[in-house]
Amino acid sequence: MLWYKAWLETRSRFVIGLALLFVMACGVVFTYRTVQELIPLASSLGQSGGALGRLVSESAAIESTYRGYVWWQWFRQNLCQTWTLFALLLGTGGLTLQGTRGGALYTLSLPTSRTRLLAVRAGTGLAELAVLAFIPSIVITLLSPTIGQSYSVGDVLVHGLCLFVAGAAVFCLTVFFSTQFADAWSPALLALIVVVVQSAAEFVLPTLRPYTLFRTMSGESYLLDGALPWAGLLVSVTASAVLLLAADRNLRRRDF
Repeated sequence: MLWYKAWLETRSRFVIGLALLFVMACGVVFTYRTVQELIPLASSLGQSGGALGRLVSESAAIESTYRGYVWWQWFRQNLCQTWTLFALLLGTGGLTLQGTRGGALYTLSLPTSRTRLLAVRAGTGLAELAVLAFIPSIVITLLSPTIGQSYSVGDVLVHGLCLFVAGAAVFCLTVFFSTQFADAWSPALLALIVVVVQSAAEFVLPTLRPYTLFRTMSGESYLLDGALPWAGLLVSVTASAVLLLAADRNLRRRDF
């Protein structure tokens, strides 16, 4: 019953996210030839120098192969950014928000603990995010032969794993804020601010680059060096566990 209740609370956000990512995955495949035609132009523009020129040159070099193109357009940008947005949206809600709508007392009257309620809610959200991390990417593997290309299922699984494990910290951060604020938008907004600040930290402290969220989520090191971003994944797993424990402590102490 608790799992079904959590599913009912989040299903609309999940279904919208899944449908949107499916459409975006199709777009990535079918715009490949157009992007390839622009690679020579991008390479020449990149020679102009400056930070923008370096970024354009880097993009052109990576996207010269189909695997690099998929990573740059999908795992580095479209999927990473959209998935993060839905991690924020799926992390909002729960008992604290229900308390403002009169539903918390009924939920608390059920023969279960607040810890289990939080665990079910977090488990449901993480399961939905796992689907969003892997399933839309399989579309790219299935559609690639239609344009004369191929994309490995193994690459999908590795990049999906990096996205899910590292990005789970975003979801857990939103869940934590949801146990402190009784509205729907403050937790997502505060978590978004933390994510942006953390991602910008690499420009201030370059030594933090291997640990920054989006580089870990995109699996950049796997594309370039064939190695998983173990350090960033370990930091993310630790942060997720700490945040869920803190959320549980907040919920058990809260007076409804």
